[in-house]
Amino acid sequence: MKSTHRPIDVIGVPLDLGAGCKGCRMGPDAVRCAELTARLRQAGYEVKDLGNAPADGVDMDTSAIDSEKAKHLLDIVRINRRLSRMVAASAANGRFPLAIGGDHSLAVGTIAGSARHRRIGVIWFDAHGDLNTIQTTPSGNVHGMSLAAALGYGHPSLTRLGGRQPKIRPEHVALIGTRSLDAGEEDLIRRLGIRYFSSRDVKRLGIEEVIRCALELASNGTEGVHLSLDMDGLDPSDAPGVGTPVSGGIRLQDAKQAMAVLGESGTVVSADIVEVNPALDLRSRTATAAVELICALFGQK
Repeated sequence: MKSTHRPIDVIGVPLDLGAGCKGCRMGPDAVRCAELTARLRQAGYEVKDLGNAPADGVDMDTSAIDSEKAKHLLDIVRINRRLSRMVAASAANGRFPLAIGGDHSLAVGTIAGSARHRRIGVIWFDAHGDLNTIQTTPSGNVHGMSLAAALGYGHPSLTRLGGRQPKIRPEHVALIGTRSLDAGEEDLIRRLGIRYFSSRDVKRLGIEEVIRCALELASNGTEGVHLSLDMDGLDPSDAPGVGTPVSGGIRLQDAKQAMAVLGESGTVVSADIVEVNPALDLRSRTATAAVELICALFGQK
């Protein structure tokens, strides 16, 4: 970070129940194997790997669908509740909680934990909005509902997770790299006035200007910013190992510059890096890219 090397807690979340395909439950191990901890320590950080969020009693059978409108909801809530407690405890101890996933439904837990003791803004780096609810979802996949839940919209077991709701306010949210929105998501963005920067906006304005605008939104009136970084925000040519790739994404070099600007701002207090799917990856390129982005956030060139 900008002023101090705040110690980092790495928390793995081997979860793919919220996604439309199997594989990203192996993401935490892939990111670890790409030398995440060693790279951060080389940059001067104290890093503690807390292992994975406990999955005791969680049915990881992706074929056992309990509800077509919110698939595997109870098990996703169960692991997110545990994750939120780990994140909240890390933050309360003055450390930086860094969750590695795993599908994007885990952001329900990371945001709930980070928002437990302070008001936060969110920068959502993603090809998708993840602003669906059980009323608007075309797939029933909970990884497409996580940001809506943090804003207080969606199934009560998601919105109420970790206590008070909403966890964040729409004026403190900025989406970056967005290029695939469902009709219900577009409607919610309009109604709430959420600001988003498409990959086209990034090309037009430049990544540094986009990040400055996003930071102004997310940090104005808050006590810190949570970064939620979905690897499908990158162009598939740089991050092929994701379950929902969308062409025309942000290039890796621009994304690294974005992370560097975020880190230099000194406002990012927690993060999750999600949707690394080794089953779809090519020579670990996506896991390696994820580590490069994390290291850029923490000031390693």
